[in-house]
Amino acid sequence: MSNSYAQPILRTADAGEALCTVARLLEVADTSELEVDYEAVVSSASALTRLLKLLPCADWWAEGGRGGSSQDGVDPVACLPVRVRSWGHCADVVVPLVRASGSEPAAVRWDFAGWPVAPEVGLGVGGSRGAFVTLCLNARDLDLEHPAADHTVFVHVKQVEGARAPWLAARVGQRVIGELVMAPY
Repeated sequence: MSNSYAQPILRTADAGEALCTVARLLEVADTSELEVDYEAVVSSASALTRLLKLLPCADWWAEGGRGGSSQDGVDPVACLPVRVRSWGHCADVVVPLVRASGSEPAAVRWDFAGWPVAPEVGLGVGGSRGAFVTLCLNARDLDLEHPAADHTVFVHVKQVEGARAPWLAARVGQRVIGELVMAPY
């Protein structure tokens, strides 16, 4: 399986504005097979408690090569900072996750069936490989390695369909604001 490629189309301090942009992108997409994935780097015990209450079966592991994970049966608070990851949720979990994340770097990714035909750039229907939208909360990158005070919306496409990203951005009143980069998934 190959990775998708992502391009940022919005950076804002307003999580509500970011979520509205995501909602407009999802209106364009084929969401007949929609699911949501979540990842965060958590340093705060209170944020971790909120997140694990929402995602009780989430996987987690200590950051920085230190021991401790959800597989060990240890208290995750004792292992902070930790990376939390959970896959395959319905869209109803998004707003509670955004709230629970607080100021922690996190990524919410919408995975769906495909992008529509983009005749203006010579592209047919884009299949599920490369059909994602990611909202990075309090981070500028998909790996959550560069914390920020703002949030970034990324559209994902197949590498050979890079022209689809600016086309999608324009469809929702945005423009690309950075390079097309390989996503970590």
